[in-house]
Amino acid sequence: MDINFNKNEDHNKLLLSKLNKKYRQVSLGGGANRIEKHHAKGKMTARERIEFLFDKGSKSIEIGTFTGDEMYQDHGGCPSGGVVVKIGYISNKQCIVVANDATVKAGAWFPITGKKNLRAQEIALENNLPIIYLVDSAGVYLPMQDEIFPDKEHFGRIFRNNAIMSSKGITQIAAIMGSCVAGGAYLPIMSDESIIVDKTGSIFLAGSYLVKAAIGELIENEELGGATTTTEISGVCDYKAKDDKDALNKIRSIVDKIGDFEKAGFNRTEPVTPKEDPNDIFGILPQSRSEKYDMKEIINRLVDKSEIQEYKANYGKTLICSYARIDGWAVGIVANQRTVVKNAKKEMQFGGVIYSDSADKATRFIANCNQKKIPLVFLQDVNGFMVGSKSEHSGIIKDGAKMVNAVSNSVVPKFTIIIGNSYGAGNYAMCGKAYDPRLIVAWPSAELAVMGGAQAAKVLLQIETASLKKKGEKITKEKEKEILKTITDRYNHQISPYYAAARLWTDGIINPLDTRKWISMGIEAANHAPIKKKFNMGIIQV
Repeated sequence: MDINFNKNEDHNKLLLSKLNKKYRQVSLGGGANRIEKHHAKGKMTARERIEFLFDKGSKSIEIGTFTGDEMYQDHGGCPSGGVVVKIGYISNKQCIVVANDATVKAGAWFPITGKKNLRAQEIALENNLPIIYLVDSAGVYLPMQDEIFPDKEHFGRIFRNNAIMSSKGITQIAAIMGSCVAGGAYLPIMSDESIIVDKTGSIFLAGSYLVKAAIGELIENEELGGATTTTEISGVCDYKAKDDKDALNKIRSIVDKIGDFEKAGFNRTEPVTPKEDPNDIFGILPQSRSEKYDMKEIINRLVDKSEIQEYKANYGKTLICSYARIDGWAVGIVANQRTVVKNAKKEMQFGGVIYSDSADKATRFIANCNQKKIPLVFLQDVNGFMVGSKSEHSGIIKDGAKMVNAVSNSVVPKFTIIIGNSYGAGNYAMCGKAYDPRLIVAWPSAELAVMGGAQAAKVLLQIETASLKKKGEKITKEKEKEILKTITDRYNHQISPYYAAARLWTDGIINPLDTRKWISMGIEAANHAPIKKKFNMGIIQV
């Protein structure tokens, strides 16, 4: 191992340490005191409920752990968006679970909470995956109701999705384990089956205070919509549970009896671990985003037996296209190559940049994977498409458009891992969030932006100084440095993977060593949804 390897390893493990520290903080939800008060009511926390519900010792992945990170500070914050979402196994069946965190503003819905719930439903819809709702919510967070109530992708879309999933035969089970009020009351009742916990669960369109204000009736919440009322009088709920664990066991019993599903038929063999040590990833990945490295060394530590079958290995070298297996699943990998390479004409091609020949190769490879029904994995470390007269004259826009078209119209499931840079149109061509990857995650080393921080800061500096000069201000060198620092700090904050994860531009930030698990569980989920459409690029053909 050389000194650079050791420096890279130290740097990347520090990033991982930061990730683990932030996870420990966010996993406390509203904090230790609120968790203690929650327990005093005889209730489990959202994370405890999910852990109890999942099969012991089974794998799971969490969607949107850092949703809401550093957002809504004026309102006390919203850790994990006030809702915990995980994909795991219940009675040996893969499911997605959505659990309100009542330690965060009593489980109230912030705008980002709605977005995260919709993302969970999107995953269930795309993959025909059973979805479990563990409801414990005070409803819409009223101070921000205008940002969550009326629009297409707001609160009401949740219930529309309930209806769509029901029509598609996707199993939905809800447990009312706390407050469930107003419009939120429709979610569990639009599910296939509902369970309510005695004494702690309640469901109604209007609570006792609003009933008194609206019609003058005096009634307690328990009598209005408690477990006994809803299971014995109104028939709104299907099962009464004595406590949280009883409710969760009832869910396990229901899921246990769900029949088998029609499969998409993705190819899988016996999983084999990589021959090369995955821990080497920390030393291979450079600490500077401008340094070069061989992406094949990363791939070799992600795929079974460290074996790949590379497509057009000597053509379009700034993109690696290869067949491989990950945890037994056959995959097609499209990855940015960060080394400086020479093309067939002996011309230098810079790593992390997509050239015409690279885009052409990737387009054909994506078409091949669609023809063979092989899921696609995109490993992003991209600066964008090549610019300049030579590239423009060779038709870079046309070749780039073909690649974007192929990614857009791909019918096999796509999975995106942002390893390093994710800049500009490169983000799009390499299956960014706008191109419907089934799952998209970032490593702690990732950056997402229109362009790199240094270039962007210089552009923004020119704009800022020009604006100030127009106002008659004199810009000294010291003032210019001060402005540049302010711009650079702000921009670097915005390109952080945590900034992206907070806004659900990605499904999360993960330990690189968990990449195989995420891809494997993602393909297993996708295998629930047979492919009904044929791959067609329309007017732009390969």
